[in-house]
Amino acid sequence: MKYLNALNKISGIGHKKIKILSEYFKSGEKIWSSGKDELLKSGIDEKTALNIINERAKLDPDTEWNYLKKENIRVSSISDDEYPELLKEIPSAPYLIYKKGNLDFNTSPMVAIVGSRKMTSYGKQVAYSLSRDLAVSGITVVSGMALGIDAIAHRGALEAGGKTIAVLGSSLDDMNIGPRENFNLSRRIMENGVLVSDYPLPTPAAVGTFPSRNRIMAGMTLGTVVIEAAEKSGTLITASLALDFNREVFAVPGSIFSQTSMGANRLIRSGAKLVAGVSDILEELNLERKKMEKSAKKIIPESIEEKNIIDILSSEPTHIDRIIKLAKLKTSVASSTLAILEMKGMIRDIGGQNYILI
Repeated sequence: MKYLNALNKISGIGHKKIKILSEYFKSGEKIWSSGKDELLKSGIDEKTALNIINERAKLDPDTEWNYLKKENIRVSSISDDEYPELLKEIPSAPYLIYKKGNLDFNTSPMVAIVGSRKMTSYGKQVAYSLSRDLAVSGITVVSGMALGIDAIAHRGALEAGGKTIAVLGSSLDDMNIGPRENFNLSRRIMENGVLVSDYPLPTPAAVGTFPSRNRIMAGMTLGTVVIEAAEKSGTLITASLALDFNREVFAVPGSIFSQTSMGANRLIRSGAKLVAGVSDILEELNLERKKMEKSAKKIIPESIEEKNIIDILSSEPTHIDRIIKLAKLKTSVASSTLAILEMKGMIRDIGGQNYILI
């Protein structure tokens, strides 16, 4: 595997050429040591063969392999059992994938949740709720760890005690994991999930690296759920790829006056499955819904103030002013109690001092 990893660092050697070479030579070491004539016999062109010969002289497979080990990154090829089964089916499946964390890809169904970086409080609430409910139902939530909807989807799954996978548009070394605002989130994901990429070390994120990430998300999952996407959002690329790969596409409807919902609403008009709750996703994918109460957190208030607030809150957002009025509490008492409940993981401020029950 170390020779395939080194080969993956050579410019112009994509997944198709690595596959051609691997099927012919049956060994990464043989690819690495073969001359021009033997390389040409595999079916690659002369330019590629010369590029391999020239660039491998500058690379040490052992050094590159030790770099991976230092970063606790593992590599799987498309022929390995631990490689995501659904991803093997797509025409553009990466020959190698890199992973960092603790998760077997093939132990539970996977669903992708993607959406706008510039989310609204509505989008934030929906992303958290759907990802939480999917996780509680035994579904692994897949997203791209971007700011906005992606990050909330990962957090919803984690806070439900479920599994989540972040597919990155960069390599998985700590220096290149991003965005940096989500670096701590990446640590949490690695504890109960895995980071995934098809980029060798070190590869920084750039505009051109994200289409590769999108195809992996769409290819490794049963379906993609779009939550808030502008009319020309990059999120729609993932949805389009999902359709190309014969996967299901879901979309959460939004306000006709919201720019961030125009793309999602258009997907629904084009035939995407409208999502009003997790049941819509599970039913379409023929997945059994587990009893939510088995995994849901028990809400046990520790004071009369906590009980009063919990009794008021639901999955619908409630503003702090209304909470104060209904609970008949002083502003200072309500604020401190809300802060305590949020630290306990019982409630969440979804923005603008609007609270929901988790």
